[in-house]
Amino acid sequence: MRLTVLLSCFGLAASMAVCALPTQVAAQPTPQRDGTFLKSRLEKDDTNEDGQVTREEFSGPAPMFQRLDRDGDGKIDIKEVVNSMSIRRPANNRVENLRSSRDVEVKRDVVFGKGGDRDLKMHLVFPKTMPDKPLPAYVWVHGGGWQSGSKEGGVNQVSRMVADGFVGATIEYRLTGEAPFPAQIEDCKCAIRFLRAHAEEYGIDPNRIAVGGSSAGGHLVALLGTSGDVQELEGNGGWQDQSSRVQAVVDLYGPTDFSKFVTTKGFESHNRPGSPESKLLGGGEVLGNNDGIGRVNPITYIDDQDPPFLIIHGTEDPVVPMNQSQLLHEALESAGVETQLELIRGAQHGGREFATPEIRELIQTFLKKNLQAPE
Repeated sequence: MRLTVLLSCFGLAASMAVCALPTQVAAQPTPQRDGTFLKSRLEKDDTNEDGQVTREEFSGPAPMFQRLDRDGDGKIDIKEVVNSMSIRRPANNRVENLRSSRDVEVKRDVVFGKGGDRDLKMHLVFPKTMPDKPLPAYVWVHGGGWQSGSKEGGVNQVSRMVADGFVGATIEYRLTGEAPFPAQIEDCKCAIRFLRAHAEEYGIDPNRIAVGGSSAGGHLVALLGTSGDVQELEGNGGWQDQSSRVQAVVDLYGPTDFSKFVTTKGFESHNRPGSPESKLLGGGEVLGNNDGIGRVNPITYIDDQDPPFLIIHGTEDPVVPMNQSQLLHEALESAGVETQLELIRGAQHGGREFATPEIRELIQTFLKKNLQAPE
């Protein structure tokens, strides 16, 4: 996670009613600038002591959470935030937003279906000038442990591909506080069916839809890739006459096999009731819920008809063990599915290592290769 913001006034005494402006913050004493104060406050918020602070745990204002959660996965990595305090970068992602806005246009909050009894929405991202021929689509699914996060950060995630001749979408789905699995994958599949049903309206080629996501979003896009048209996961959110299959998958450090996850050394706490994985399964300890573990695992549904996968994971990920991506890659390979596993040495759970020019080019090349227009 890249820290691109100076400290603001989160976690201060309740009597302080007004936050300092960024220009005022720059003049704070050294302990606040070097991360000591911020580290202390984040560690107090980290109630489950996993080194991550979720939106629910965070005691500060929502705008500050969004600033610190630079990779948009719904969690603040305490170690990376503190280590990054000496790195001076733009105060937020406005520069990136401005760069993207010159090339793309965003249609916000398009209702794509129903999740339970409420509307589900997506943002659609288009090139400034749409060509006459339909374009491939790249759909981003956010992370956040299935319990937090939003579709907002996905606009930047898809903008580069949109500038290169795609239509982008960033979608919401029901979080575990609202409903356990399979609500999340049902909503993602509904979004794919919606785009296919409205392909002509939005200038999309319905036979060229790719998905990408990080962390919990990586899990969901992997599941989209392997469970195309599996009826038990389709739900009834709308557009049931359309297929939910996708044509390419970019999975960034997504979980897969919970039984291996929670028995990996250093990750045993994820077996406990109340962990993100437990919440996804509906509560209780993860181990012992064999039906649930199998049902959420993308590996369960693999066959030789699955689309190409690009899987990227950090070797020092403290949140999702690297073996989750390795297991998926090996299973896809065994089934004869095209798959590429990129392990980033020393990288953790998100962060600047996943946004280098080399990794961005890797993703762009993969998507362009697998979603080329037919001759």
